[in-house]
Amino acid sequence: MNLEILISFVFATSVLAVSPGPDNIFVLTQSVVHGRKYGIATVLGLMTGCIIHTTLVAFGISAIIKANPAVFMGIKVLGAVYLLYLAFLVFKSDPNITMDLNNVEKKSTLKLFKVGFWMNVLNPKVTIFFMALFPGFLFSDSLSEVIQFYVLGGLFIVTSFVIFSTIAILGGTASQKIQESVFLKQFLKWMQIVVFVGIAVFILL
Repeated sequence: MNLEILISFVFATSVLAVSPGPDNIFVLTQSVVHGRKYGIATVLGLMTGCIIHTTLVAFGISAIIKANPAVFMGIKVLGAVYLLYLAFLVFKSDPNITMDLNNVEKKSTLKLFKVGFWMNVLNPKVTIFFMALFPGFLFSDSLSEVIQFYVLGGLFIVTSFVIFSTIAILGGTASQKIQESVFLKQFLKWMQIVVFVGIAVFILL
C-alpha cells in the first residue's frame, strides 16, 4: 500500500472541494439564507450521492481492468485529457463568485438532503470526473481494484464532507471573505488549475 498516493489524493480532493463550484456555492447559499443545519443537510445529501458514483466506477472500471488492461490505459488517457479540459474551463472562467440569495425557497432539512442527493446522483459529470480521477490513484498491488476504488471514494466523501460542512458552518463569513479578496479568488482559481493539470500529468506518467 502506497500511503503517499493516498495523501496526494486527499490533498487534490481538498483543493477541489474548497475551490468555488456549483455544489459548494449551493451549500453556502442554503446555509446563509436558512442556517447552518440546512447547509449541512445539503452536504449530507451530496456526499450520499457520491456513494452511487463510487459504486458505478468501482465495478465498471474494475471489470475493464480484469478484461483488458489496454482499454484501461485508454480510459486513463481519456481521463487525463478530460482533466486538462476542466483545467482549461477553469482558466477561461471568471474567478468572481456570484450568489443569488433572492427567491431561495424555504425547504426542510430532509428536503434539502434529497435535493443534494438527487442533484449529485443525476449529474453524469460526477461519474465522468470520478472515472478520470480515481484510476490514477490506485495505491496497492495486493488489494482488489473494487476495494481500492471504495477507499478512494470514502476518502473523497470524508474530505469533501469536512470542507463543505466547514463552508456551511462559516456561512456568510466565508463567502464575504472570498468575495472581498481578489488575491484569494485568483489563488483558488490557479490552485484548481494546477491540481487538474498535475493529476493529468500524474496519470499519463
